[in-house]
Amino acid sequence: GKTTTIKSILDITHRDKGSVKFFGKSSERNLREIKDRLGVVFDDSYFYDELTMAEMKSIIAPAYSRWSDSRYKSYMEKFNLNPNQKIATLSKGMKTKFALVLALSHEAELLIMDEPTSGLDPLMRSQLLEVLKEYMKEGGKGVFFSTHIVSDLEKIADMLILIDNGEILLKEEKDILLDKFRKIKGDINWLNDSYKKLFLTLKVTDYGFTGITAHAREFENGIKDIVVERPTLEEIMLAYIERRRGNVDSFN
Repeated sequence: GKTTTIKSILDITHRDKGSVKFFGKSSERNLREIKDRLGVVFDDSYFYDELTMAEMKSIIAPAYSRWSDSRYKSYMEKFNLNPNQKIATLSKGMKTKFALVLALSHEAELLIMDEPTSGLDPLMRSQLLEVLKEYMKEGGKGVFFSTHIVSDLEKIADMLILIDNGEILLKEEKDILLDKFRKIKGDINWLNDSYKKLFLTLKVTDYGFTGITAHAREFENGIKDIVVERPTLEEIMLAYIERRRGNVDSFN
């Protein structure tokens, strides 16, 4: 549902209902102005393979009122991209970099990115995330991006939205979410039905139990010899999905 959501936001895919606002303005009534203030990076490249990056840039640049050739040249050098290279010869990572260069070169106030780091090697992914961090530090800038790589969220995200099969399971600030939940481990003999209800997810084995909960204080006050740890962001998000799908031992 991630890509469909982004395409619906951008009016690329038809919406059955609802409306979208950017910068407090309706996307239907102010589409031209809004597009001038947006930068978009998709997982799939929509460039013309037979053109060079310089030729592609010459087509795109006139569409934006705040296009900056100096920023374009700076980012092309930063990403080590040769403007005379044909798009057909670019790797997936290079195409993503070029798409980001174009988005950043017209002073976009909001970047919308669909799986921007998917398929990139760790070094290239790290470089891209650093550029996004620098972009947001400029002030008055934001990034809305979809990803299935949770480590990217841990490095850069402020607000998280978790979608599973088209349904929003979670919408929360990352730091609040990490402070809210704890991972509890303990002896199964201490676990009764009232405690089981306090878990978001719970796994039980012959050796004990492990669960994710937002009620760690109740366990600390009522059960002896438990281990309380901070879960990773991935563990919390998986817990939400497992709870929804019923793939949890104690809830089957």
